[in-house]
Amino acid sequence: MKQILSISQQMGPMLQAARKSAGLSQAELARRLGISQSRLSAMELCPGSISLDQLLKLLSALNFELLVQTKEGSKVDSSASEW
Repeated sequence: MKQILSISQQMGPMLQAARKSAGLSQAELARRLGISQSRLSAMELCPGSISLDQLLKLLSALNFELLVQTKEGSKVDSSASEW
């Protein structure tokens, strides 16, 4: 599955769909991540509260990866890649 996200609110439904597609309950996924079910629920409902480290662990547990790329048709200032 390839999903383009533009705002953090789009992450919650995507995470929930990925979890359900993997056949995992919130309780099971939370157990695998070493967090409470209520924290996982909060992550799905309010994805802006997720740290990058938490997001990467969650995506990995769901067999997903994060890919960052330039938008199609956009030009990026070369200095932006020199953070």
